Amino acid sequence: MPFFLEKMHSIRFKLITSLIAVSLFVFLVSILVGGNMMYRSVIDEANNRIRQDLNVARVIYNDRINAIRLALELTASIPEYPETSSSSDTLPATKVIHQLGRRLKLDFVGMTNARGQIIHQYRQDSANTTGILSKNPLVTSVLNNQQPIAGTVVLNKGQLLFENPSLAGRAEIGPKKKSDSKNAEITAMTIGVAVPIFVDETFKGVLYGGFLLNKDTDIVDKIGETVFKNEIYEGRNVGTATIFYNDLRIATSVKNPLGERALGTLSSPEVSRHVLGEGEKWTNRARVLNDWYITAYEPIIDIFGQRVGMLYVGVLEAPYADIRTHAIMIFTSITLAGVLIAIVLGWLFTGRIMQPVTHLIQASVEISNGNLSPDIGPISRDDIGRLQKKFLIMTAALKEKEKRHKVEDETRLLQSEKQASVGKLAAGVAHEINNPLTAVLTFTHLILRRKDLSDEVRSDLEIVKTQTERVRKIVKSLLDFSRQTVIKTESTEINKLIEDSLGLMKNQALIQDINLSFHGADNLPTLTLDQNQFQSVLINMIINALDATPPGGHIDIQTMQVDVNRERGVEITIADTGSGISPDDMGQIFDPFFTTKEVGEGTGLGLAVTVGIIERHGGTIKVQSQMHKGTTFTLWLPCRGRKGSSDSQTDEESSDIEDINS
Repeated sequence: MPFFLEKMHSIRFKLITSLIAVSLFVFLVSILVGGNMMYRSVIDEANNRIRQDLNVARVIYNDRINAIRLALELTASIPEYPETSSSSDTLPATKVIHQLGRRLKLDFVGMTNARGQIIHQYRQDSANTTGILSKNPLVTSVLNNQQPIAGTVVLNKGQLLFENPSLAGRAEIGPKKKSDSKNAEITAMTIGVAVPIFVDETFKGVLYGGFLLNKDTDIVDKIGETVFKNEIYEGRNVGTATIFYNDLRIATSVKNPLGERALGTLSSPEVSRHVLGEGEKWTNRARVLNDWYITAYEPIIDIFGQRVGMLYVGVLEAPYADIRTHAIMIFTSITLAGVLIAIVLGWLFTGRIMQPVTHLIQASVEISNGNLSPDIGPISRDDIGRLQKKFLIMTAALKEKEKRHKVEDETRLLQSEKQASVGKLAAGVAHEINNPLTAVLTFTHLILRRKDLSDEVRSDLEIVKTQTERVRKIVKSLLDFSRQTVIKTESTEINKLIEDSLGLMKNQALIQDINLSFHGADNLPTLTLDQNQFQSVLINMIINALDATPPGGHIDIQTMQVDVNRERGVEITIADTGSGISPDDMGQIFDPFFTTKEVGEGTGLGLAVTVGIIERHGGTIKVQSQMHKGTTFTLWLPCRGRKGSSDSQTDEESSDIEDINS
């Protein structure tokens, strides 16, 4: 499990995951956009086809009307039509009318005289309608205009009964609209034709005929056969056709789940509003009973110019949807195969790409184990190669730093050993010299008090006293350098301590014409210091700066809060504009007895003592210098100081010095 988690956080794993995520994102976008475009393309193609199919259906519908019209016009051209006859069955015209009805499968056919009275009528019963005025609106139109007329005609129940008693029963289709009732008047939509009869250019009557569209199968089946080739898809007709009377299906090839023609069902309100209400063609996908179809509707106009129904054709959407689904599945398979190939190739390529990074990781481990010359492999020519070069520069810098630290550590160790040796020697010498030196000084002072000394002797004794005082100062420096006194710490405001120290040195700076300034930061943390010892450090540093700075120069002291290694502390900088320290002397300035001053002007122990005091407080001291431009000493002290150990002998030595000074 940890190995798996480590692999999950590797760059190689992240690259592969990113590649998969991008591939899947592109795949999903392609599926959504491409699938939608493909679907729209298929639907648009289907819509174009269904519009063409609707035109063909309209042609078939009109061809049926024209066929009846042609037959009636040919029949009306026969010259032997008497106005009346008591034995119509034996007349040639009567036989012709009966032949028209049978051959054209007409539901009604008849002939009237010029006044509109029935002369001959094709009826299934034997009722005699001779002499009765025709109720057919086709006849009325021709009587008024003496022009042939053909088209869709809506007949009511009385007109249906007059033409053929069986038509009323055939016209009834249920269930109907909710507003219809059992006693509502039966109406039917028919295709009818009426032509005038002329004999010697004299209008003699009207020949008319037609058939009932209600429950008719000829036209809708002819559309299915001609347009859709009666194609079957998964047990369903691919194409369907319907004739609506208003919004009621009166003739259709659409079948319900029982396999029966779905007569008596209604179109959707949206279709009715567009087609019947606004007279527009309507093409869109629609749910027809239990299946989705791509459909087209157009209004049916009767002979009076009224919208009385709709002609519909529809193509089953399932074949197109399956084509789309199949195409998407193929596209998906190809895309997924591409993703898998990309993953495999990506795994191989990222392995090669990440090989230099792996070498760098191993090299980092070796560096952490102390090997500063690890093998990072061949240098690449890409961005990783730049990283490798930077890594080599870093390792070179680490080796240089390690070498420098080693030299510094050796120097520091050597200096510590040197100071320890000098300290022991100084302590021994100071103890041995201190007592006789005290005696010499004491007797010199006593002799100088005598009044009987000559001037020459008194002058010699003054020289003895002066040189002895000089020896006393050297001894005191040796004792200060060698002693390990107890640090008596207390809370100290460093700015105030510096100001007090500057107050002691202002007169000397004024005499030497040197500007002494101090800039203390606000809100500094309180330090824990031995105020006496640290004030001696400050005074010693200021004296050194005054000695190195020519008249007209300046010494600037600043404080600020500086945290080192997450430890709070205060940094003190003492910068002068003096002569500076030569590079050759920089490594020796903290050594005991090293001084650049003239003989007799310094002991060379001041900075060595300063370093000891600062280190016992847990601080550090650094120096930067440029010849003829000045020197800057930087002292850093932590907020919490360190305490030294007590030494009874050093206390005795201090008392000895007190005695000498007195």
